[in-house]
Amino acid sequence: MFGGVKRQSGSLIKTLNHFLCDQPNGSILQRLVSSPRTRSTSRTFSQAKPHVALVGGGPAGYYAAQQLLKGNPHIVVDIYEKLPVPFGLVRFGVAPDHPEVKNVINSFTQTALNERCHFFGNIEVGKDISLKSLRDSYTAVVLCYGAADDKMLGIPGENLSNVLSARSFVGWYNGNPDDKNLPVDLDCESAVVLGHGNVAVDVARILLTPTNILEKTDITEHSLEILRKSRIQKVYIVGRRGPLQVAFTIKELREMINLSNTRTIIQPSDVEGLDKIIQDIPRPRRRLTELMFKSAVAPSPEMAQLWAQASREWRLVFLRSPVEICQTAGGKVGGVKFIVNKLQGDNLETQKAVPTDSVETINCGLVLRSIGYRSLPLDNTLPFDENKGVIQHQQSRVHNNKGLYCTGWSANGPVGVILGTMSDAFETGKVVLEDIENGTLLCKERSKRENLVAQIKDKAVTFSDWLKIDQAECAAGELVGKPREKLIDVQQMLSIARSS
Repeated sequence: MFGGVKRQSGSLIKTLNHFLCDQPNGSILQRLVSSPRTRSTSRTFSQAKPHVALVGGGPAGYYAAQQLLKGNPHIVVDIYEKLPVPFGLVRFGVAPDHPEVKNVINSFTQTALNERCHFFGNIEVGKDISLKSLRDSYTAVVLCYGAADDKMLGIPGENLSNVLSARSFVGWYNGNPDDKNLPVDLDCESAVVLGHGNVAVDVARILLTPTNILEKTDITEHSLEILRKSRIQKVYIVGRRGPLQVAFTIKELREMINLSNTRTIIQPSDVEGLDKIIQDIPRPRRRLTELMFKSAVAPSPEMAQLWAQASREWRLVFLRSPVEICQTAGGKVGGVKFIVNKLQGDNLETQKAVPTDSVETINCGLVLRSIGYRSLPLDNTLPFDENKGVIQHQQSRVHNNKGLYCTGWSANGPVGVILGTMSDAFETGKVVLEDIENGTLLCKERSKRENLVAQIKDKAVTFSDWLKIDQAECAAGELVGKPREKLIDVQQMLSIARSS
């Protein structure tokens, strides 16, 4: 008998919580909780419905919001973003010559216009409001604020001027206010990009793309001015492992191979023997490997002719680990010294790079570091893996923190593309919905959330405010034949947002 009651208890809690969350003000439920027998719980459930706070207004935040809004017709979602503008890496990370990737903003805008979704830009959690205040005011809090810190090389010369983070360089030409004053010096003939991921390929492509092509994108005008004066003719993209371990995708490689007035150089010795094992490599790495091999060994006659006429070049360099940034007599970057590696291990895709006794130097005047990024904890109460730079969690549930969740790069590190972020955020949204539905999370008083919002109302930028900024940027871009001219100054953004 008692066992039967226990088996039904989960269903009973689920039904009760769902009922509590759906009741309008003045309902029979409110009269019920006001009776002497239930008065002690009236403050817990009065005016209750699920409210979820999302910390971070990028792809992970908006995809999580989509899942939450779709999965519960009564849930209210608030998105907190430290910058006055939404969309995170779609706005500040996607390359300006990849406008098709930014079309996802249309979907995010539809989500933002949902009456149950609210955007609070210009609000930094940990500064303007605390994580604790969010947790006290919301049924659940989802951390999806990305990775804003760089992994360092830890080698001599890394602090020289013109040794830059590729992440910051991307922010510089994409209009991130945090990177608008990055000291970029392109008065040199060669650049070295450290890393074999998509970001490394993106920054190399921007350095070599003719500015008459970039002028038609939403790249920032202040970066265009410097790119127009650039003397860079060669870019080396250097990684510590081999061609079977590169992290960039075939799309990015194909763009580099077909880049206007730029030849591709991949040493045939670096891809020797790959033709014998290509058929055994899983897709899509097989196609990527085929393209690298053909580009190095047997480019088409048309491509070979174009490369012969090109005035710029990029080189894909393998099996090199940087050990020092060399300095010129004038105190500037003069090159990068590398240890030559060899690969060990039976699994071709996971082989480890082992240093040899050989050393070589690549001369350059600019170094862009693209070896990975990491998140930072919002406060010292957050369980955080310092080595990996991610929040500790199990299936999106933050360790030992009921009602606190994480998704995206802050949960899993800076891996994958937007499609992967979408899948992860959708799954996180489902986890939150499940915990609400089964009674693990109980709805809190609406007044708590309302009081918190009232505290930040005067500082916050709403989505309607963002639409004013959006309109101003598009109008400015139209004057110069661009999709938009991004504002890079926060005060300018706020001035437009608060205009009537």
